Amino acid sequence: MANYVTITSNKKKKTAFWMCVFGGIFGLHYFYVGRRGRGYLTLFTLNFFFLGWAHDLITISRGRFKDQYGDYLKV
Repeated sequence: MANYVTITSNKKKKTAFWMCVFGGIFGLHYFYVGRRGRGYLTLFTLNFFFLGWAHDLITISRGRFKDQYGDYLKV
């Protein structure tokens, strides 16, 4: 019998999703999860001219978005 442990972040997926919806072009969701470098890059490029915004929405909604330590966000 195998026991699997999934390490998850203390940041919430729902909060990151709504931050991405309303402030995604400014990188608010990256600042929320602690990825400040990516947040500043997103801020200055308007989330890669809106293409990154759509990608981030899909990534967060599928549960594949990670925090600064590489852990998935909790549900």
